[in-house]
Formats: sequence, structure tokens, C-alpha cells
Amino acid sequence: MTLKIQLGKKIQLLRKQKKMTQEKFAELIGIDPKNVSKIENGNNYPAAETISSIAKALGVDVYELFVFENDIPYEAMKKEIIASLDDKQTIVYLYRILRGL
Repeated sequence: MTLKIQLGKKIQLLRKQKKMTQEKFAELIGIDPKNVSKIENGNNYPAAETISSIAKALGVDVYELFVFENDIPYEAMKKEIIASLDDKQTIVYLYRILRGL
């Protein structure tokens, strides 16, 4: 699956989770509703400034639009990571991974 298609599907999923129509979404991000459809169908990439507007309208950080392989919501990931920090061995393991980046 191409990046355009993945990005479009992610935007559509997030928009629908917010129970927003394409028309309302287009109004919020300042583009024509036809362009929203083209983006969501993977036919067009949004412009850089439009990506920022999309993220703001959907209440997510820009990078979250590009997280495809893991559909776990950001807050759920954050809670799981914080909960795992109760284990000393996990903390040491994560520290070693982070140092290697």
C-alpha cells in the first residue's frame, strides 16, 4: 500500500471517529470538499500547510497521521509505556534501547 493511500485512510479514520463530514472537515482545514475526498482516497497528497491544519482539526500531532502499522491510539500507547515503568528490568531495557538510538 502506498503512502498516499495509507495517509488517506488514516485521515478518513480519524475524521470519522470525530463524526465529521467531509464538508465540515474541508471547511475547518480550508480546502474544497472534493480535495478531501481525493486525499482520503489516496489520489492526492495534502500540501504541507494542509497537513498541519488536518492534524489540528483532528486533534492529533502531525506525526500521528503517519503512524500506520500500529492503530493503537497515542494515549493508549502512552499509558501502556508508563505502566511498564513499574518494572526495574523493563526500565533498564528501555534505557539501553534509547541510548542506542
